Amino acid sequence: MSDPITLTAAFLLGFFSSLHCIGMCGGIIGALSLSLPLEIRNNKAKLFSFVLSYNIGRLLSYGMAGLIAGAVGTSVLQSTGFDQGHAILRSIGVAMMVAIGLYLTGWLPQLARVEKIGIPIWKRLEPIGRKLVPVASIPKALAYGLIWGWLPCGLVYFVLIWALTAGDAWLGAMTMIAFGAGTLPTLITAGFMTSWITRFAHSTKARQIVGLLIIVMAIGSLFIPMEHSHH
Repeated sequence: MSDPITLTAAFLLGFFSSLHCIGMCGGIIGALSLSLPLEIRNNKAKLFSFVLSYNIGRLLSYGMAGLIAGAVGTSVLQSTGFDQGHAILRSIGVAMMVAIGLYLTGWLPQLARVEKIGIPIWKRLEPIGRKLVPVASIPKALAYGLIWGWLPCGLVYFVLIWALTAGDAWLGAMTMIAFGAGTLPTLITAGFMTSWITRFAHSTKARQIVGLLIIVMAIGSLFIPMEHSHH
């Protein structure tokens, strides 16, 4: 799958899945914001810097996970030979894109069941996050975001498997960061106002159109010739 298709699809997926993100993470942002001192909460510029720091931390953790997943994909390519390994990874990647597209359309809600996979990791990380509350400084906000990025989420796990199929560590990281970047407009503006961006991202029709678009992009990528050199 070509890099532009992968990164564009990842960003669109993040943007249009932000309703799910609001359900999972909106409460966290709200609780963290309320725990801030009153002078910060009353200053929109300061509040924005904290909300942005939470999210930068979250994106960094996504990037780290994507880097690891992409490196695993690279080892598959090296151990199986390029053509066979790339064919395997491409097939898995297309299947993940189709599954994600179906999830966005609302036709595959079972995706949420995958969240159970990350519960053991979260049980170890969550107490560390609790120690950072109240988040009274930007470094603490960044650190909390790094922990928050590992919150069990079926959608994130599916994108992570998709990142694995990149067959390249850096492209795996960029896929996860592109996905996270797509969620930023809704998650950041949610704490301040009801914007047209939020309303558009939550539109059922828009989600279905983008879900179908991602499915078409996945199937279309099968017709792109495999590259014989990769980063």
